Amino acid sequence: MYAITSCTNDVKKSLNSKAPQGMVWVEGKTFLQGAKQGDAYAMPLEKPAHRVTVDGFFMDITEVTNKQFKEFVEQTKYVTIAEREIDWEEIKKQLPPNTPKLHDSILQPGSLIFNKKVTAVVNMNNYSQWWTWKIGANWKHPSGPDSTIEEKDDFPVVHVAYQDAIAYCRWANRALPTEAQWESAAQGNNTTSIFTWGNDDTILNSYANTWQGDFPTKNNSKDGFEFIAPIKSYPPNSIGLFDMTGNVWEITSDFFNVNYYKDITTSKPLLNPKGAEASYNPINPYQIERVIKGGSFLCHASYCASYRISAKMGVTIDSGSDHVGFRTVATKEMLSNN
Repeated sequence: MYAITSCTNDVKKSLNSKAPQGMVWVEGKTFLQGAKQGDAYAMPLEKPAHRVTVDGFFMDITEVTNKQFKEFVEQTKYVTIAEREIDWEEIKKQLPPNTPKLHDSILQPGSLIFNKKVTAVVNMNNYSQWWTWKIGANWKHPSGPDSTIEEKDDFPVVHVAYQDAIAYCRWANRALPTEAQWESAAQGNNTTSIFTWGNDDTILNSYANTWQGDFPTKNNSKDGFEFIAPIKSYPPNSIGLFDMTGNVWEITSDFFNVNYYKDITTSKPLLNPKGAEASYNPINPYQIERVIKGGSFLCHASYCASYRISAKMGVTIDSGSDHVGFRTVATKEMLSNN
């Protein structure tokens, strides 16, 4: 047994020594994807739990940072969606028929930011109460045109949409993780954990940047940060990945479909699943959405408790916000073709 374990560890060390800079090897394994036993916050779209087998791959140790994204933009002259002029003809294709055109004063480049001035909410189901469309907000100006990312090289890049993340991946010879890859990485050396560190929710504040207090009106910042935090502000999981929980949501390649888990066959482990064949969200039926994972600095037990590995939400492919970012993956095949 010792010889086998020693050999396995030697293989891991060898693969990690060959990992691209800033990445770590995520060993292939079979694990339980979706809602875990004893998880009181699990939502219907996280059920049923099912066995999944994912081959090994490399993953970024951290979320893509402002510094990394800036290098991409400087080399490619890429313009993110939040910086582009708004085309009403394109927007109305994603809205209910006969939606009246918005005023030109609103149809200007920008992005969603969390409204830090909220003092009370009427209905927790109405998230528009704590979100604000901010003209001039983008990855370079995360809180609006008067803000900056100077001295914030080590913060996760935000206000990037799925399409922006894909453009970065093409430049870097990387890919967005599938939801299954993301959950495999978040589990680390575990296979059935609720959180990236195990099953103890009492140590959340020591391991993740989330919300403490009354969401969305008061954050007590018991974890050390009121809003977004620099990368590596919390301990990594068991394989060396930082911030897989909290801080910013992470975009994956899977379509967001609330019925996906209900429709799959669970009699045997799924091999390298790539998610649903199409997007489906009855709350947002006119737009294509992708799965985001990991939760953010806004997650709180009273609202979404999305700091759990199985938690997920959908994000439209052409929109970003100040609490959504991404990290990338690479396979040995991708790197050999580089």
